[in-house]
Amino acid sequence: MLTFAERTITVSIDTDKCPQCESKACVAACRKYARGILELKDGVPSVAHLDAEGVKRGGTECLSCEYECLFRGRQAITIDVPIKGLPEYLTKRGLAPSDGHNE
Repeated sequence: MLTFAERTITVSIDTDKCPQCESKACVAACRKYARGILELKDGVPSVAHLDAEGVKRGGTECLSCEYECLFRGRQAITIDVPIKGLPEYLTKRGLAPSDGHNE
């Protein structure tokens, strides 16, 4: 599992799914729509060539890696986009998830 933080989001990539992916669409999308912080290393996406600050500075939070992986890859990427106050808002209106998770 590869997890890294950009400015306000957290990207998680299940790298166990990546070796079987033929498209590597996430890396191509990162190059095309963002600043190309994702690179292939041993057949899996990596940000190892950057330090944590370099990832935060270089990440554009465009979500294209998740989108492309979903439709052209192996559904290995999830992005957490926290919205301040959303759990409280949902609870107040009776719309909070019933499983106990506020996502």
